[in-house]
Amino acid sequence: MPELPEVETIRQTLKRFVLGKQIEDVQIDWPNIIKHPRDPELFRKQIVGQTVRDIGRKGKYLLFELDDDILVSHLRMEGKYTVVPSEESVKKHTHIVFKFTNGEELRYNDVRKFGTMHLWPKGEEFINEPLKKLGPDPFDDDFTLDYFWQKLKRTDRYIKPVLLDQTIVTGLGNIYVDETLHKAGVHPLRRAGKITKKQAAIIREKAIETLEEAVAMGGTTIRSYVNSQGDMGMFQQELYVYGQENEPCKTCGTPIEKSKVGGRGTHVCPKCQKK
Repeated sequence: MPELPEVETIRQTLKRFVLGKQIEDVQIDWPNIIKHPRDPELFRKQIVGQTVRDIGRKGKYLLFELDDDILVSHLRMEGKYTVVPSEESVKKHTHIVFKFTNGEELRYNDVRKFGTMHLWPKGEEFINEPLKKLGPDPFDDDFTLDYFWQKLKRTDRYIKPVLLDQTIVTGLGNIYVDETLHKAGVHPLRRAGKITKKQAAIIREKAIETLEEAVAMGGTTIRSYVNSQGDMGMFQQELYVYGQENEPCKTCGTPIEKSKVGGRGTHVCPKCQKK
């Protein structure tokens, strides 16, 4: 699944190709992707004629700012966007096509059909699903140390599931949580409520640092993930623990171990991240 750095890379890429373009029509071949309004024809009518003014992001969600509405898009497991001339042949698993007046198309391709789209009037996107329950983005000013530490103190859950909880901080996924905890020297089975404010500060700092590095390198390519123009991310070459089972830790040389924490595959260095 694309995580925050991948979605940020997609956002930056799409901005180069779709800003200022007017939507002439929308072709919907898999209506279940459209979650609001539930009527796909109403979705189409509402969006036709509007121009893409900007593209934002909240956690793993893309926010297409139109003239009157915000299109909230989640790629889920395998969703991808491409911008192509209208005459280019349509690839298999292309389910939504936004046709622009200049003859180009923004195509949404999703092998598993898990992606979602919500269309809300401007100003209502954060008071409705799916954004209303999300915590701050790691890059938001609201993600302060005091906020983060207070959230940790109030739960007895393991630190890894807490970091994956999108209501606490949005955008962190399995890959970057493993990398963050390794850099912070914290075992994923540490109880969040037992973490000191100093340790919380380090985790927060390493989370932001790790995400910034990944964004700068275009995200991480895992399995089939590529960005909106087919370019592969490079941060996978920088991973310290994720996917490195039995490989020597790049910090101390101890073999990386893999286990399950909260039902998720988890990678740790038993020396750098002591229980």
